Amino acid sequence: MTERIDGRTAAQLREVTIERGWSDHAEGSALISFGGTKVLCTASFTPGVPRWKVGKGEGWVTAEYAMLPRATHDRNDREAVKGKVGGRTHEISRLIGRSLRAIIDVRELGENTIVIDCDVLQADGGTRTAAITGAYIALFDAIEWARAHKHISAKAQPLTDSVAAVSVGIIDQMPFLDLAYTEDVRAETDMNVVVTGSGKFVEVQGTAEGVPFDRDELNKLLDLAILGCASLTEIQKKALAV
Repeated sequence: MTERIDGRTAAQLREVTIERGWSDHAEGSALISFGGTKVLCTASFTPGVPRWKVGKGEGWVTAEYAMLPRATHDRNDREAVKGKVGGRTHEISRLIGRSLRAIIDVRELGENTIVIDCDVLQADGGTRTAAITGAYIALFDAIEWARAHKHISAKAQPLTDSVAAVSVGIIDQMPFLDLAYTEDVRAETDMNVVVTGSGKFVEVQGTAEGVPFDRDELNKLLDLAILGCASLTEIQKKALAV
């Protein structure tokens, strides 16, 4: 059996912490940690919607993702300085946005926009899954702020569910939950799975890194991801209950 560097079992999450309301200025915020991965998620509420949605009576939720220059072992130039946002950054930003819109009734939001910024302070694998899980908390609080400030009706219920995400992978022919960086680079298969609080899939991103996986292995990975996301949902509920 493959030993995990931090002593976890194959089906065990890293230590997950959520510091709700981390920012004094954002309408919603959360600093989330998946082990050594730390992501600051902030939600900004703005009355009005993009021009292409004006007059439709619907709101909009979108997201932007970025890594700070020293989020990893070596310094990376800011993409703003390069003058070009990388393909990975675009892809993860869109993933976070899709994940959040899956649990939002935009009609209940009214013609208002919520932008979620997910900034990776420190990366040790699973930055996109941590970002999605923390972004939900920031989104929840931004909606509560909007309700309290009468930007949306007190009776409005924009959130239809919660959402969380986790990575899974196969290492030495065994499935593992919530891969740290040292595990991710060794994985024969790695996958990111986004699941609602009610247990429905939003997105499954899986890739074989040289050794193809079969249907049985896929099922085992998805089962593991559902268990992991269920645990993350409980952690989210506890954070929101504080």
